[in-house]
Amino acid sequence: MKAVGYVRVSTEEQARLGVSLGAQEERIRLYCQLQGLELVELIREEGVSAALPLADRPGGARALRMLQQKTARHIVALKLDRLFRDAEDALRTTREWDRAGVALHLVDMGGQSLNSASAMGRLFVTMIAAFAELERNLISERTTTALGHKKAHGQAYARTPFGFDRVGDDLKRNAREWKLAQKIRARRAAGETLQSIADWLNEGGAKSKRGGKWFPSTVKYIVENDLYRSDDKSKGSM
Repeated sequence: MKAVGYVRVSTEEQARLGVSLGAQEERIRLYCQLQGLELVELIREEGVSAALPLADRPGGARALRMLQQKTARHIVALKLDRLFRDAEDALRTTREWDRAGVALHLVDMGGQSLNSASAMGRLFVTMIAAFAELERNLISERTTTALGHKKAHGQAYARTPFGFDRVGDDLKRNAREWKLAQKIRARRAAGETLQSIADWLNEGGAKSKRGGKWFPSTVKYIVENDLYRSDDKSKGSM
């Protein structure tokens, strides 16, 4: 009955939704106590995007090793999206766990918990994974068009991105932050990893837009976002 707990938030979730690691931990500890599970370790992943497969996350890799080495035979998370990036990832991994005798526990499923140790539980994991991916894809389709329009016209969207200041509904370049953003992109183009760039920024005392630390996910945002193209010919000071 030994279990490993797993909690995760991305920096975007922390800023936009106020998702708390502490709240996830509390729910998992209580669940394990009620289910008679011995929580041998509770792994925290902060500033880690769900886009990364579980095995590619530092904490996720540790959780998988514990299950492979049979240090734990149960893995407990608040919801399916804390662990997996898409339906394929979820189904492949949970099938491997099922064959190895590992049970997945999801604490919050609309007020109910779910345990994949049963046939019905495994069925629901399959269904939840498929619908979760469908929902993500639909949301992405709806937002991509709207965001693309705003970006193309230099309008503010969501929270103010690094490298810009918000003036009314418009985004104007912040000269100091813009220069740093271009250095970040140059380092990435030269082959540096996202983690090494984040370390360089933190060691140099550079602050993110919200004044906090840099993570690979925040570096990736700047590297992959076309807002930071240096040849941008948009109007105004963008």
